[in-house]
Amino acid sequence: MPSRIPTLAPPRPLEPTGPELRALLYAAVEHVVELVDGLPAAPPHDHTGVDELLADPAVRRPPPEHGRGVDELLAVLDRAAAKGINSASGGVFAYVPGSGLVSAAVAELLAGVLNRYTGLAHPAPGLVALESDVLRWVADLFGLPATAAGTLTTGASLATLSALVTARTAMLPPDFRAGTLYVTAQSHHCVAKAARIAGFPGAAVRVVPTDADLRMDTEALRRAIDADRAAGRLPFCVVATAGTTNTGTIDPLPAIAEVAATQRLWLHVDGAYGGFFQLTDRGHDRLRGIEHADSLVLDPHKSLFLPFGTGCLLVRDGRLLAAAHSPDDDAPYLQDLETGTLPDFADHSPELTREFRGLRLWLPLHLHGVAAFRAALDEKLDLAAHVHEQLSGIPALTVLGPPDLSTVAFRCRAGDAATSELLRRVNAERRVLLSSTRVDGRVLGRVCVLNHRSDRSRVDEAVDALRRYAG
Repeated sequence: MPSRIPTLAPPRPLEPTGPELRALLYAAVEHVVELVDGLPAAPPHDHTGVDELLADPAVRRPPPEHGRGVDELLAVLDRAAAKGINSASGGVFAYVPGSGLVSAAVAELLAGVLNRYTGLAHPAPGLVALESDVLRWVADLFGLPATAAGTLTTGASLATLSALVTARTAMLPPDFRAGTLYVTAQSHHCVAKAARIAGFPGAAVRVVPTDADLRMDTEALRRAIDADRAAGRLPFCVVATAGTTNTGTIDPLPAIAEVAATQRLWLHVDGAYGGFFQLTDRGHDRLRGIEHADSLVLDPHKSLFLPFGTGCLLVRDGRLLAAAHSPDDDAPYLQDLETGTLPDFADHSPELTREFRGLRLWLPLHLHGVAAFRAALDEKLDLAAHVHEQLSGIPALTVLGPPDLSTVAFRCRAGDAATSELLRRVNAERRVLLSSTRVDGRVLGRVCVLNHRSDRSRVDEAVDALRRYAG
């Protein structure tokens, strides 16, 4: 007679359930709450004791044969995260800050537990539909037509690579080495890097002069295109920047779009930093012309405050995007998958395997509402205007501007060494963090306000420190 005693499942140490899972999540939640609550008092940067940290065997050790407690591991994480730049701090005005919404981190947890493959639509049609809907919302925001298609990427670098490959495939013959694309000295270096990875020689990237306001000189662009054509080159793409990393300057998008149209060039717009200011009335006005882009790159991890690793590519004609990224042959191991009306994101990017990246954008937008993001971006524009006004009143400084977006650039009248020393002294207080750049051979300091936690009080800390040390 068969036994009626139920067979107990063997323990599965990789699958915490019930009380174990609750304890793990509770520890993580408490840790996150403490981190966020402690941000106002936490230093925005700290590089003291890095050598000791990196040499500590309690921090850097191989995984043990048997597990360690979560509290011990979180303590190690705290020590490791304490050094470097605390991007989550509202006192970070260096580079182009990415502050990281907690709601997006919650989305990452949910997406990770779901662990759905979204490179193709068939394995997760509902989730692909949510991501596709967000992309359509972004395309509508920028006035792109119904033919537009795109994908969420790890960032603008990968998105730019896909954009240039799409432009290359659409605009040039199979032997594309005579192709030329046009940038300025203020364009992000990811464009030249993407061109190299896409197979172009270094000479293919032409640097167009800028005017006195650091915007692309469209007449110089026309002359460069004509000269290249006369020399037997194949001009095919111009890159306009909607908010440079150096100074936040917006290129003359309508004029560049007109040149691209009359010269039959692909118009690529780098909106990685400034694109989502389109949500605001001021941003929409300053970004006029962006709707003419053939390809558009955005970084939600910048001006939508999402965690690092969230980029976006949109292409006006989605068929061209797919033609540049779809394989010529079918994969027989995928023959059981059905096709439908939803996009296959694997056809829009070099990535085949990809996570459910869309939830980190979909959840915050639906949870907080678009108005909350618009208000936050308007606040950053207001704060940058305040910084510009205050710094312009410091006799020792020369201030560029007024700012197009949320970056204010300045220098000491006494020269480069004085500018670098001013930044060193301000940063040494470890209440704010500023960074520098070099434009036309001169060192500039920068205040970039793009953290959703940066408010008037933190901005005034930066201004007061600059005033105190500028002399």
